Amino acid sequence: MTNRRTVLLLLLAVALVASSCRSRTDTSEGSVILSVSHFDGLPVHVSLSSTETAPFQVGTITLRNFPKNPASGTSDLQGIELRSYTITYRRRDTGTRVPPAVTNGIFGLVTVSGTLDLLNLPFLTENQLQSPPLSDLRNFGRDTETGTTVVVLDVTYQFFGRTLSGDDIASEPASFTIDVTP
Repeated sequence: MTNRRTVLLLLLAVALVASSCRSRTDTSEGSVILSVSHFDGLPVHVSLSSTETAPFQVGTITLRNFPKNPASGTSDLQGIELRSYTITYRRRDTGTRVPPAVTNGIFGLVTVSGTLDLLNLPFLTENQLQSPPLSDLRNFGRDTETGTTVVVLDVTYQFFGRTLSGDDIASEPASFTIDVTP
């Protein structure tokens, strides 16, 4: 009886692993995948008192359009027209307050099996800087919630578009971490 349970649990684990490997391609709409494949010019530290002013930007973000099944052939109709992107924030320190999310319209075409470089996209705008906890850093030199002079944030981008054939496409979220100081 114990051997049967062990074998059954082992088969169940193998089936679970095998099915999760394809979860991204099986659950997304359409025949292509939009992916953030590269960030260039990422800051690791942002000083709010520096000579830089908002918006703080990422030098280059590269998006790629992968066909889900390249063996079945591709078509120009699998190109993705970008429509918008969102930026969300998550605290990596003990604080709970985060800047408000950003949603902006964007346009561009990521051809099937191709890439598109987006230049100088903002990751912090004046709206985020005027909201806690970043406004606390600017005004008081510290986060009033935690008392610290550094706010550590994960910055997450997600891109949305539609294939030329009409399928809605969303990229997986892609993140980087920054330290924000007064």
